[in-house]
Amino acid sequence: MRLSSLLTLACAITAFILSILCLLAGNTRSFLQDTELLTLNISQLGHGSLFDTSDGDGGLLSTLGNDIQQGVNDIVNDLTVDIASLLGLPDLYNVHVLDFCQGTYSPNSTAVNAKKNITQCSNPTLGFHFQPTQYIEDHLPAGITLDDIHWPSDVVDAERTIKTVSRVMVVFYIIGIVFSGLAMITAIASIFTDGRLSAFINWLVDILAFGALGVASAVATAVIVIAVDRINKYTDEIGISASRGGRFLAMTWAATAVMLLASFVSIVQCCVGRRRPKRYEKGEY
Repeated sequence: MRLSSLLTLACAITAFILSILCLLAGNTRSFLQDTELLTLNISQLGHGSLFDTSDGDGGLLSTLGNDIQQGVNDIVNDLTVDIASLLGLPDLYNVHVLDFCQGTYSPNSTAVNAKKNITQCSNPTLGFHFQPTQYIEDHLPAGITLDDIHWPSDVVDAERTIKTVSRVMVVFYIIGIVFSGLAMITAIASIFTDGRLSAFINWLVDILAFGALGVASAVATAVIVIAVDRINKYTDEIGISASRGGRFLAMTWAATAVMLLASFVSIVQCCVGRRRPKRYEKGEY
């Protein structure tokens, strides 16, 4: 019996659970909404330098000003005015691996420790990639275009890049889940055997799970960094911003790390091999 395989079994179970949670997070309004890839905050849309109305370009905001009986400059300068809501848009989008959710901030987006109220989620799909440009354009009131809200073209370019890598990310998450599941089986088998062959098979499955989860985590990190950096370039100009999902990153890299530990233990078992009987060591054979 190889008791050290209990450690590889614990690692495989941990990686299996964490990777599944990363993949399925946010598939309902109440399931792991705080484990998002990123949050896109558009509640301050319109509060930016490009909406300076001193040159007479009131356009979009003039209409909104009439609706709430407030001056255009007052709307721009008063950060508590939720222009996104006036446009019929949500305050935020929570982006997950397989879907996105939208909601509002309570009591408002400028409040300290404002709470997210998720109101709706899209249907989870394996081919999902977040397209904020399309979602926002589809929900703008008639007569208002993306040009009116100064939506940046760089965000559209970033969407095309993220579309491809997101699919790669999903594929490797699935592969990682499959191999971490197999690693649980090989670890259980390895507990009751002590030969090098079982240890080698266990190591092979562990290293494949580690590799798949490592690629998925690296791609997820790249997606988050690219998207957040591209979006935050325009925080001061049009009022949109994005934040990284810290808990998601912690979970996905934790899953990768425990499979690395499991593969290390397995390779040590493979190198050590079967322990000799004491009578063999004493030269009785």
